[in-house]
Amino acid sequence: MSVHHGFQATMTAQPGKADELIQLLLDAPSLPHDDCLVFLVSRSASDRDVVHVIEGWTSAEAHSAFFAGEQAQALVAKLQPLLAGDSAYTDAVPVGGKATF
Repeated sequence: MSVHHGFQATMTAQPGKADELIQLLLDAPSLPHDDCLVFLVSRSASDRDVVHVIEGWTSAEAHSAFFAGEQAQALVAKLQPLLAGDSAYTDAVPVGGKATF
C-alpha cells in the first residue's frame, strides 16, 4: 500500500493540557486502521503546548470515510476542550523518509 493522501495538523493545547492531548492522539482509532499508513505525533521543542500530527492515508476517500465515522467524531469531541483556539491544517502527502522510535 502507498500513501496518496495526507495532512499535517498543528494544535495548541490549553496551558497544562498538552500531555493529555498527546495521549488522546496516541490512542487514536486511526492508528490500527488499515488505510492509515502514517500517523506521527510530535510536540514543539520551544513551546510544549504546541502539538503536531502528520497523517498519511491510502486515499482521500478512506480518510474522509474514517473521519465521518463515530469513533473519529468521538475523538474530535474529546480533543476540542483541550485546545486553545483553532488548529492549523495543511495538506501534505508523505513521499518517503524514516521514523524509528
